[in-house]
Amino acid sequence: MQASDLLVKCLEEEGIEYIFGVPGEENADFMMSLEKSDKIQFILTRHEQGAAFMAEAYGRLTGNPAACLGTLGPGATNLITGVADSNMDRAPMLVITGQGATTRLHKESHQAMNVVEMFKPVTKWAVSISHQDNIPEITRKAVRLARTEKPGAVLIELPENIAHLQSDKKPIKPVRFRRSVPELDSVKKVAAQIAQAKRPIIVAGNGCIRKRASASLRNLCELTGIGVISTFMGKGAVDLDSQQCLFTIGLGAKDLTACALDASDLIIMLGYDMVEYHPHLWNENADKNIVHIDFLPAEIDEYYNPQIELVGDLANTLDLLIEQLQGKDFGFDFSQQQAVRRDMLAELSEHKNDTTEGKIKPQKCLWDLRQALDANDILLSDVGAHKMWIARHYHCHQPNTCLIPNGFCSMGFALPGAIGASLVYPDRNIVAICGDGGFMMNVQEMETARRLNSNILVIVWEDGGYGLIEWKQDTEFGRHTQLDFGNPDWMQLAKAFGWQGYFVKNSANLADTLKQVLTEQGPRLVVLPIDYAENPKLTAKLGKIVCPI
Repeated sequence: MQASDLLVKCLEEEGIEYIFGVPGEENADFMMSLEKSDKIQFILTRHEQGAAFMAEAYGRLTGNPAACLGTLGPGATNLITGVADSNMDRAPMLVITGQGATTRLHKESHQAMNVVEMFKPVTKWAVSISHQDNIPEITRKAVRLARTEKPGAVLIELPENIAHLQSDKKPIKPVRFRRSVPELDSVKKVAAQIAQAKRPIIVAGNGCIRKRASASLRNLCELTGIGVISTFMGKGAVDLDSQQCLFTIGLGAKDLTACALDASDLIIMLGYDMVEYHPHLWNENADKNIVHIDFLPAEIDEYYNPQIELVGDLANTLDLLIEQLQGKDFGFDFSQQQAVRRDMLAELSEHKNDTTEGKIKPQKCLWDLRQALDANDILLSDVGAHKMWIARHYHCHQPNTCLIPNGFCSMGFALPGAIGASLVYPDRNIVAICGDGGFMMNVQEMETARRLNSNILVIVWEDGGYGLIEWKQDTEFGRHTQLDFGNPDWMQLAKAFGWQGYFVKNSANLADTLKQVLTEQGPRLVVLPIDYAENPKLTAKLGKIVCPI
């Protein structure tokens, strides 16, 4: 068959469901082949970056890669930010790009550039198909690498002349293997350390949001009572209503949760990823007693020096650990952890009855939204000041129900990400929170959402500027540079794209508006003038944190 047909057949064999992107002349053969597939749906987007973010959200929610597609040159460069975000946030993804004919790549040539070399720093593997018969092996390796812990992005480049050649090869059937587990003696040593500790604590990173890992972690908490702090991307690893949920860490300044961490004599790091929260922020003296449990060995860092590591499948490792802890007597002192949970719960509900007019406090918005959403509904955060508030004030009942970019931290993720999420879970409420800066970076995907009739709600926090940068500059320098910008007439923008639009400036009306909007179908936009006077207040509060005990 033609090489482009073979690539599509291989992707079908791998279970690829969606390819998002903008095609070009150099992948015309591939698009013709893809059109014949009854297993893969192509979603035409309005920008390649939006395509990458859609594929990222799909990958984070399913654990399986979707693909994003661009042509050579500018199509490929437009993809790269979303690809880097997926790779550093550990979401499996395939990246498919066209390329000029191999007969012209050795010389100066129209739109030609070395895409493979450009993508190497932001992918787990990047390869160009140099012979049509290699397609089955390349596809099988690419998907396996994308899915393997820690998941990430893989690039396949298909030159236009290779796509047109004939091959008699067939797709390779995928075979799934269970990951290895640590040796039992090491598990027994960790169990002994836990049993002998007085104030053990767990930090759950993004490795814990895999469903099996989260279930095993919850069993460990039920057996031992040990509290869990999550990173931004580890939200929902334990239920927010659980007594063991100590909420999140990672704001940079000391928060209440850090009090429980400081008081611990054993820190159990589960699925921890250093790209989220550097250890010098919580282990500045490099003297903490740390156990590292993850799919991969610990990253080398002077502030992260685990005394023991359990390397292997996280869920199976936790199950082995539970077996070794059965029947042991624990003399734990959780008074500090209990006090931290009590005080954080009080802070989360502090503004639930606000009746401000003109602007709405971040805390109020997130309280009302959490009350309006079900346990399995999904919130996606963009990047900006709102991300800090979501990290601190929005918590989850289930893993993978709050998607926050916290590795590469790219603005522009939430709107296209919500479109991708709605394809995975069309019957759930999918909500994106964006700043006005991040929302406008991929505003063109409003048309994609309308065309797909995506069942999404986008909430824009309007402050007319780059609020997070202002917050950080004011904190460090006492002033900020020029960061203000203008915004469109939001309701006319919604109307122009065929969205339903709402503008809410009275906090007393917010809860009822959210309840109403969440019953509606199709894409909806809610705009809130946000009260970012709360930003410096939070900074001042974090700077004066006094631990409860």
